[in-house]
Amino acid sequence: MFDSDNYEYFECKTNGVISDSIVQNWTPSALDCYKLNCECAQCPIAHRHYSFKCKMKYIVDILLKTKGLPDEESILNPPELQKENIVA
Repeated sequence: MFDSDNYEYFECKTNGVISDSIVQNWTPSALDCYKLNCECAQCPIAHRHYSFKCKMKYIVDILLKTKGLPDEESILNPPELQKENIVA
């Protein structure tokens, strides 16, 4: 039986088309999906009962083709978020 209290609803405005902006760079979510070998059954997001079907495995495929293998260090610690080491 469907229990609407356990779902979050989002209106899909892209008609299933993957936006160019989401495939510009590797993200932590895309890295997580890649590390799970795109196995949706293993993904914690899949267990959150969202009303949309995850497209991350398609995004990972595009990123692999256009950006190559992910660099975990630069994804999780991008240079623009690192503090400069200031010597006093």
